[in-house]
Parts: sequence; structure tokens; C-alpha cells
Amino acid sequence: MEKNFDDKSALRELKKGYGKAKTLLDDVDELERFLQRLEKKLKTIPALGDKLAVLPIMISLVRNYIKKEYTDVPIGTVIAIISALIYVLSPADIIPDGILGVGYLDDAAVVTICWKLVKSDVEEYKRWRQMNGKVI
Repeated sequence: MEKNFDDKSALRELKKGYGKAKTLLDDVDELERFLQRLEKKLKTIPALGDKLAVLPIMISLVRNYIKKEYTDVPIGTVIAIISALIYVLSPADIIPDGILGVGYLDDAAVVTICWKLVKSDVEEYKRWRQMNGKVI
């Protein structure tokens, strides 16, 4: 287990998933199955905490993007979000999720780095949702 999982490590892990994220984005059905698996996993995490609490809105953005309901977002944002989601769902991440107390720290770090990169686009998406009566 890596002892020093910092922002640099989190960004490196996020970028590792970009290729797989692009592949998933090209297969809408597989992406939807992936999002469903992720939502199922989120229900098993004891406490999401504020670092992982942004995951449902990220999932919602990706869903609306692939349904072509919301496309006013850079493709790089969508890829970064999918990459972060891949990391969270992956059973083989830096700190195994099963380790009590620390298992989700690396997931939270990757999501936090992603959030820093995409926050303004996600905030714009949230405004769009409000204006269009969309709910998660």
C-alpha cells in the first residue's frame, strides 16, 4: 500500500483511466451497465463523506450526456469524470476498499482531483438541471 497518496498520485491515477473512459464513452450500453454497477457499489460504502458525495451528480452528468440531453460540456470533462468513476469502481486500486477506515481514501483523493478539474462544468450542469426540472 502506498503511504503517500497525494494530489500528484491521485492525478496520475485519474489520467491512467482516460483511455478506458474514452472506450466506455463509445459504448453507451456498456457505460450504462458500468454506471449501474457503480451506483450499486455506492450503496455499500458506509459513509460517502463530502469527498465522495459528488459522485451522484457526476453519474447524472454522464447519463444526461450519453442520452444527448445535456451536451454543453467539454468532452475532456466527461472523460475525466468517467475515469474517476472507473477508479472508484475498480477493485484493484492503490488502497483496497476493504481496509476499514482507509480503504476509500485513495478513491476520495482521485474524486477530489477530478472535482478540481471539472467543478465549473459540473456547477453549470447543476444550473441546467435546475432550469429544466431535472432531478437525480
